[in-house]
Amino acid sequence: MIQNDLLLKTLAGDTVERPPVWMMRQAGRILPNYRKIRAKAGSFKNLVTQPDWIAEATVEPVDVLGVDAAIIFSDILVIPEAMGLDYEIIEKKGPLFNDKIRSQSDIDQLLEGDVIPSKLPYVFESIKRTKTILNDRVPLIGFAGAPWTIFAYMVEGSGSKTFSEAKKMIYKEPQLAHQLLSKITSSTIFYLKEKIASGVNVIQLFDSWSGLLNSEIYNEFAWPYAERILAAIDEVPTIFFPKGGWFSYDKFGSSDVFDCLGVGWSTDPKFARQKMGSNRILQGNLDPCRLYDSKQNIEDATSKMLDSFGRNHIANLGHGVYPDTSVENVKCFIDSVKSYRYK
Repeated sequence: MIQNDLLLKTLAGDTVERPPVWMMRQAGRILPNYRKIRAKAGSFKNLVTQPDWIAEATVEPVDVLGVDAAIIFSDILVIPEAMGLDYEIIEKKGPLFNDKIRSQSDIDQLLEGDVIPSKLPYVFESIKRTKTILNDRVPLIGFAGAPWTIFAYMVEGSGSKTFSEAKKMIYKEPQLAHQLLSKITSSTIFYLKEKIASGVNVIQLFDSWSGLLNSEIYNEFAWPYAERILAAIDEVPTIFFPKGGWFSYDKFGSSDVFDCLGVGWSTDPKFARQKMGSNRILQGNLDPCRLYDSKQNIEDATSKMLDSFGRNHIANLGHGVYPDTSVENVKCFIDSVKSYRYK
């Protein structure tokens, strides 16, 4: 049994005294021990392939920050790598792929489906080691990138402000786009199933680049593939985070394939609640930059956010915590949530 099961109770729709709190990118550069691990690893890619270091980085926020959940330290781009597309992380620039997916022959050469877990043994071993260290103190979240977001990186070949090459394929060669999205979807389902078998208690699916599409294109090339993944996960609760995807909230509100919707920082909580309904579980959505502010303003903004969402809410940031954020300010946010009580 999980000792602090507040997140799991909230996802199940149970009545709780306060919202649970955790943060995206909580196992990262804001924490001193992570920086030591990163220095020992020598590179980000080396770090995310070493189970002992992964476990240590994953558990640190529970010990130092007091969050109500741990999220396994990993990278969404392990999926394209397992499919056969190698990449590296360039410091301060982000991912850079050695090859790009631009043609039918490129897609044909990709691995997919049930072979994917065999390419990523370190991920599943890291989950098992993390579970041992956590000793069921809090739930462990596993995650993956949604197909459109992974597609964007695989076609573009790197990070981008516009992902114009990825969008070009959608408009000019939609059949190719659907083929690639299908392969990513199949691969992600098997990957997440193995994460669950290894011990994660919750799955979050990140669609980080939802906001680059309009509703028509999103509803054809993004949501159906994310929906397929979420529908396939029935062993544990699921959180879907379509950052910037407010234009599809009507569609999300009528869907029952996920348990919780993550809300980005640019979306008004009251708008999200209006679209999704009072009984749906929502997560988010304090602006990460608010954590640069004074402690009093952080406390006030957190209280306002919690009031706006009301019950059936998981407190989080509207995206990942930034690496130069003060640990004390992060603790202020977390403590503000933990001292909050529903009226």
